[in-house]
Amino acid sequence: CDRESALCRGGAGGIPRGLPPRLATLSLVRWHIEVLAEGSFRHTPTLQLLLVTAGSLGTIGDGAFAGLVFLEYLFIEDNEVGTIEPTALRGLRGLLFLSLANNRLETLPQGLFQGLETLSHLDLRGNPFRCDCRLRWLLSWLGTVPSSPETAGRCRSPSPHQGTPLAHLDPQDFQCQRAELRPFQSLPFSSLGAESFTLGGHQGVALAQPFAGACALLEWDQLAGRFRAPTIINSSSPVACHPLPLGGSLLVVVAQLRGGSWVWRRSGGPGATFVRHQSLGAGRLRRPHAVATARLGGHLYLGVADSSKGGTSTVFRWGGRGFYPHQTLRAWHRDTHLEFLELGGRPALVVCSGARRPLVYRWSGGVFTPHTDIPHVPDVYAAKHFRLRGHVFLCLTRFLGDAKVMRWEGSMFREIQQVPARGSMIFQPLTLSGHRYVLLGNDFALSRVFRLGPEGHLEPTQELLVPTPRAFVPVTIGQRHFLVASSFKGATQIYQHMTIDLEA
Repeated sequence: CDRESALCRGGAGGIPRGLPPRLATLSLVRWHIEVLAEGSFRHTPTLQLLLVTAGSLGTIGDGAFAGLVFLEYLFIEDNEVGTIEPTALRGLRGLLFLSLANNRLETLPQGLFQGLETLSHLDLRGNPFRCDCRLRWLLSWLGTVPSSPETAGRCRSPSPHQGTPLAHLDPQDFQCQRAELRPFQSLPFSSLGAESFTLGGHQGVALAQPFAGACALLEWDQLAGRFRAPTIINSSSPVACHPLPLGGSLLVVVAQLRGGSWVWRRSGGPGATFVRHQSLGAGRLRRPHAVATARLGGHLYLGVADSSKGGTSTVFRWGGRGFYPHQTLRAWHRDTHLEFLELGGRPALVVCSGARRPLVYRWSGGVFTPHTDIPHVPDVYAAKHFRLRGHVFLCLTRFLGDAKVMRWEGSMFREIQQVPARGSMIFQPLTLSGHRYVLLGNDFALSRVFRLGPEGHLEPTQELLVPTPRAFVPVTIGQRHFLVASSFKGATQIYQHMTIDLEA
């Protein structure tokens, strides 16, 4: 040890004291220290080279090198370093050469090298780097400093990148954002159904509340920054409140178990009163279970599934002043759901019935005619369709069996995937913020969220705690995206669709 350099071997208990005040070089070899805390070298402010090697150093804390404004060469090699805090190198504005070789670093905190404007060489060899989103920032940063593929280090994991030099990885290969649904609000009432509509550029959701005997209209409270759901229609055990914008008016088809089903109309804007417009079906609907609408050949059609033993599902057509019976479907089928869609360029209708296979109708001569059934799937409760890459897919819900994803093959539906779904009554495809999902509700377990793969296959992503869910509806408010989940026996839940940055 002289006035400008010091070599310390085999010591312990912290950074040695009593060193010359104008020391330029300090080497700590086999020096047993576990943590470099903030300001560890304040007593040697003139250091230009610092070597810590062959020791047991495990953590480099924030501001560990504070005050070393003249330091140009820093070697932390052949130690046990597994953690470096984000601002550990803060203040080293003259650093030219940094070596962290042969340690136990799996990742480095983002922004670690911020402010090291003069750094010209970086050595990261011999570290078990995990090359994932947390290291993506480093891959981009390496392109700004001259370093060879070898000195930049290699990946130890995951297996697709094992052994690959960091300098050979493309940051664009890492998908570092994940979409997630997070609880936003709980509404203090149960609901059997939820259906969305758009009128005047604004989106809304109609909620059927059979226990409260009401239809509610979900709307956004701008001042409170939350949703509210005032009652718009009082009814008797509604099973569906189907909203239907028509010109400047809003119709709501209220299918109810008692007192007949009705069409209500609101002629004014938000806040205007709904009035009864029409009795639907004149008593022919005994136990309505589901409602759907579609425009076919320039006309508006309304389908109502009737689940009573002697009931008949009916298709109505809008005649300018009301809906009038257009066609009755097969009787005695106890239908639970119907879905309008297009197959091969022609309108079609899928009807689900208790104890029978789903029946596919095709539009011909102004009516729906039976075309085929869907084999091997009895007891289908509901069917929901989506389109992907020109193909039509059908999601079939079964309370006592596996849910099915089917694809239309020109003359019939063919199964492409099945999902365990005992206790499920909703299997809903939808789009949130450009992401395509299928949600599987469950009465006895957590509901599951699946991401829709490129070929129509489902990839599980998340689970939601929604008791007895009956509908999932996406809602967009400005730049924010929400999911409304109706619950038959619990509180109606609202989730916000968030994008999570995995680099953080």
